[in-house]
Amino acid sequence: MAGAALFILRISVALSLLVDGTAHWVLVTSFWILLAFLLVAFLLLLGFLTPYASAIACLGQLGVMLLSGRHDFHLLLSLLNSGVVVLVGPGAYSIDAHLFGRRLLVLSPRR
Repeated sequence: MAGAALFILRISVALSLLVDGTAHWVLVTSFWILLAFLLVAFLLLLGFLTPYASAIACLGQLGVMLLSGRHDFHLLLSLLNSGVVVLVGPGAYSIDAHLFGRRLLVLSPRR
């Protein structure tokens, strides 16, 4: 279930990057920047190099927030989601899990 939740979170980050990144066309000043946004969103959907792609998405959304002057709840929430994916990782349903193996955090009981 945690892998499915992380997959949904990656989809949410990718979609919010595309929606927020192109909302006011603040950062998308050329075709190449739009292509970079699409590449980062595609990497997030596949779960390939997820922490790096999510960090780039976080920086892109931060750039939109700073350059456009928007400080609404939706943009802050998508910025927070990007940061969570950076810290948590891609999850079980990703290319990263197949390439690098799944990481399982086991907490020992306190004594």
